[in-house]
Amino acid sequence: MNPPRDAATVIIVRNSERGQSEIFLMRRHSNQSFMGGAYVFPGGRLDETDCDPAFHPFIDGLAVGDAGRFLQEPDLPGETALGLCVAAIRETFEEAGVLLARSGSGEPIDFADAGTADRFIAHRRSLNERKTTFIELGRRENLRFSMDRLIPFSHWITPDIESKRFDTRFFLAWLPDGQVPVHDNRELVESRWLTPEEALRLHERKEILLMPPTLKSMEELSACRTADELFAAAKQREIFTILPQAFSEDGGFGVKLPHDSEYTIAGYKQPHRPGESSRIVAHNGIWKTFCV
Repeated sequence: MNPPRDAATVIIVRNSERGQSEIFLMRRHSNQSFMGGAYVFPGGRLDETDCDPAFHPFIDGLAVGDAGRFLQEPDLPGETALGLCVAAIRETFEEAGVLLARSGSGEPIDFADAGTADRFIAHRRSLNERKTTFIELGRRENLRFSMDRLIPFSHWITPDIESKRFDTRFFLAWLPDGQVPVHDNRELVESRWLTPEEALRLHERKEILLMPPTLKSMEELSACRTADELFAAAKQREIFTILPQAFSEDGGFGVKLPHDSEYTIAGYKQPHRPGESSRIVAHNGIWKTFCV
């Protein structure tokens, strides 16, 4: 079995002019080996440097000793847990150009000033070209990476039938004032803001492609109308690790989630939750959720 690699992803949220929560989604280039063509949240794998203790002076809002509890994973080593939060912020900046950080004086980073925006565009380009590191960006700009802007939302592990597997922590984050997300135009070639309901509707019409974790996340996000409601609910949310169990029947295939009545993977099984979708099935060219 191929062991999964730690990863982090961030669901960037804003309120629309109509007062509804909107989610930032980006389309992966069709030539990508992992989820090519799918609409995804910003994110990526944990780098070894994300766990470097040298980051600690540049971190606001979370201590290494509290990071495992923050993720609701108290047995996870603190350096790894904090590193996952660093990875979430780093990947969000690299892929979407959104920086969850403050200046050394405590002011939020605001790209409304053209000079500041241009400077950080150059920093982002250097990061993506591997000409600099995230910690060097922190030193150069005297940043404090804002862990208190992240709200843990879910935890998904890629099924063992896949060759490329990730152990991914999902976070919610408000879009900071004065910042506009933009896809990197490398791995990610298009982006848009959608309400969860719009995303589900477009997926159903095959106008966008959502993979199972994104599809299920959108379904859960649609339970709250406004971003304020969404964040209030997320702060009370209990997080269970989701390792989907692959199955096939009647010529089709899909995955069972841990709260499905027929899920059997020891250590991940959750109580059945009547009325909530517990299977994600490949149906007529798209993924669909079903209650069982």
